[in-house]
Amino acid sequence: MGLQVHDPMAQEQSFSASFQLQGSAEQGQLDVFNPFGSQIARLQWTPEHAVLQQGSQMRHSDSLQELLRLSLGTELPVQALFSWLQGQPMTAEGWQVDLSRHAQGRITAQRISPPPQATLRVVLQPLQ
Repeated sequence: MGLQVHDPMAQEQSFSASFQLQGSAEQGQLDVFNPFGSQIARLQWTPEHAVLQQGSQMRHSDSLQELLRLSLGTELPVQALFSWLQGQPMTAEGWQVDLSRHAQGRITAQRISPPPQATLRVVLQPLQ
């Protein structure tokens, strides 16, 4: 997974990591790993609560969206993202998704509005 945030008012942010995702937009767990395979974050959520653990630091919120925004510097359309991962197009306000390479395990989505613009690239590899 790669995420670039293009904010003309700030330094461009870029994030690249591998991940394991379980669950759904309503309840699940996301484990994020650095390029060397070490876990750098775990995000767990239910409809009522979300927890982000980064090392010994833990952040709690009523909103998965809020924790994603705080940790990534931008919001992601969680409901749409789960659909996109399954190759199903879903409209997300301000976002354009390209699923033309989903069969090859590649998804690209761009947030056009509101600012800052962002580009999300996902390469899927099923668990073995």
